[in-house]
Amino acid sequence: MNSVQLVGRFTKDPDVRYTDGGMTIARFSLAVDRRFKSDNGPTADFPNLVAFGKTAEFIEKYFRKGMRIGIQGRIQTGSYTNNDGNKVYTTDVVVENCEFVESKGSQNNASGDDSGGFNNCDPADNDGFMSIPDDIDEELTFN
Repeated sequence: MNSVQLVGRFTKDPDVRYTDGGMTIARFSLAVDRRFKSDNGPTADFPNLVAFGKTAEFIEKYFRKGMRIGIQGRIQTGSYTNNDGNKVYTTDVVVENCEFVESKGSQNNASGDDSGGFNNCDPADNDGFMSIPDDIDEELTFN
């Protein structure tokens, strides 16, 4: 089974492009904290991700550098020949589903706190409800 679940922060704004046929493609990387850390080793990984269609449009509209996202997807490998004639191998996580994992208030502290990791994925505000963007109803199919 090829299944990936990640929670991490955007390392930069998503790079969004559009095909001639109108398909939206979003490429980005996440900083994903490692659960177990060695003394002198890295504390995070930085996987490359790609999203297509409505998922890419959702990411473009609501996510920016430093924001946390939860994703479900799959690993996809590939290769191409670069301009120098060398074969380059790629590994991407293809996003199949994504969701908010923090409230608007905690997004403002994204660069200043170190509360990353899976233990702090509470998306609820103090009132117990997730903070949803005001214009999200445009994305919903059951109005």
